[in-house]
Amino acid sequence: ALAQIAQEHGILCHVDACVGGFILPFLRKLGYPVPDFDFRVPGVTSISADLHKYGYAAKGTSLILYRDGALRRHQFFVYTDWPGGIYASPAIAGTRPAGTIAAAWAVIRYLGEEGYLALADRVMKTTQKLRAGIEAIEGLKVLGDPDMSLLAIGSEGLDVYEVADEMTLRGWHLDRQHLPPSLHLTVTPAHAEVADAFLADLAEAAQAVRRPSVHRIGHAVTLALAQAITRVLPAGLLSRLTRRFSALLGGKDGGLPRRSAAMYGMMGTLPNRGDIHEVVLDFLDRLTRPERRT
Repeated sequence: ALAQIAQEHGILCHVDACVGGFILPFLRKLGYPVPDFDFRVPGVTSISADLHKYGYAAKGTSLILYRDGALRRHQFFVYTDWPGGIYASPAIAGTRPAGTIAAAWAVIRYLGEEGYLALADRVMKTTQKLRAGIEAIEGLKVLGDPDMSLLAIGSEGLDVYEVADEMTLRGWHLDRQHLPPSLHLTVTPAHAEVADAFLADLAEAAQAVRRPSVHRIGHAVTLALAQAITRVLPAGLLSRLTRRFSALLGGKDGGLPRRSAAMYGMMGTLPNRGDIHEVVLDFLDRLTRPERRT
């Protein structure tokens, strides 16, 4: 639909296939239902894909494809008035590291089409297993109807951030998402060996969150207070308090805290998304600021 609208209005339509670009074609060959997303769709003018995801190459190598060569010419940079001579580059980066390009070439040559087909099939079978297992856990569900191997775990009755904290305590890391609150999974071939253990721990984590605890009661009280404060404080004062709140992002050893449900919950109560932006900026600033020696 978007490509059709773009075509009707003479607008370019780029497909960001950074994740799916190197697995969806192989899934289609294996017989999995894959909606058209590439140049089969009229109006699509360019496609990008990262090789470090489902291409299994080193990070730092990506592809961009254009429907025609005339469009690709706009990517090139040429400067003819430089005192050092005529300068030309096929991309924004001037000198690109050859190591990652060579490594990507080697991986693609090593795996070949048969290798990528086998890995794609392993990923999808693991995804189906994880999806069925998640849906079988009381209080959890997979959001939407994903076509491939990226899953979002949501809940209408459980605090998913608390579930993530419980999984952290069990040795698993789950990316926290919001809008709506959910947990992110990118399934890879390596997860085939640990899918059963993951689902068992996820069921235990959900059960732990369902049980009353002093910690969760305190979390609920904190969120209630945060919601009340955002309703009564003036915007200027609230923004200043939000900047103070950025200290919650740091763990005891300078990293991220082992429990972050309260942090995500309080961020969700902030009416101004710009305040959250400032919190993250403060956190990044502290990460890269040299410590003052006394």
